[in-house]
Amino acid sequence: KRLRQSVTIPMVFMTYANVVFSYGSERFLKNAAEAGVQGLILPDVPYEEKADFELLCEKYGLELVSMIAPTSHDRIKMIASEAKGFLYCVSSLGVTGVRSSITTDIGGMVDTPAAVGFGISTPEQAKNMAQKADGVIVGSAIVKLIAQYGRDAVQPVAEYVRQMKDAIR
Repeated sequence: KRLRQSVTIPMVFMTYANVVFSYGSERFLKNAAEAGVQGLILPDVPYEEKADFELLCEKYGLELVSMIAPTSHDRIKMIASEAKGFLYCVSSLGVTGVRSSITTDIGGMVDTPAAVGFGISTPEQAKNMAQKADGVIVGSAIVKLIAQYGRDAVQPVAEYVRQMKDAIR
């Protein structure tokens, strides 16, 4: 709620279903909406099992963002046709985190408004992915900077984000 007082860009929570369940799904989504969050990404909820979350998201005006992976070939069109907000395209297999290189061919996956994430950590990777998608998602590299600098992380994170933004312009 405090961030929303000064931050005007859309905000989306990315967490796991067990966090939402343990907090209380309805309570979580209601509080998120009241705080000004626009969407929810639950990477451990498969497309086929999203109905319960989707109904609550709709009730509180949040978009449940669908994810597609490089291995989703036969399911991509089905998932994209029902996508809300944007598609989160997973750039590489495995868990999220910094990668030294990204070799997945994202270009073949991205025909719907989409942001690409998982492992993007360098300006060069961001530039490459931005040429094939509508957005680039960087998370783990920022978390790593925060872990490294703690309370003094604002300046290093700001500089890192500036470098990433400059690369995709």
